[in-house]
Amino acid sequence: MPNIKSAIKRVQLSKLQNAKNTAARSSLRTAIRRFEEVVNNNPENAVEALQKASRALDKAAAKGLIHKNKAARKKSRMAKKFQALNNKAS
Repeated sequence: MPNIKSAIKRVQLSKLQNAKNTAARSSLRTAIRRFEEVVNNNPENAVEALQKASRALDKAAAKGLIHKNKAARKKSRMAKKFQALNNKAS
């Protein structure tokens, strides 16, 4: 444990930020996983799941939780899956 007052504060802040980032990352993964589940099991709700997952990715990229290119790549791949689902249904 640090002795300097500012270093002590930084450790406390670091713990808080770590907890927030962990929670945000977890909810992001959940949104992506729900989209995958919907695509496989319940295709009629895929539009809503895609929108929620895309929004979660955009928010995570804006907050610096993930890199913007990673968010774009994941969104692109999800859109591709969604498109393939629509083409198969037609």
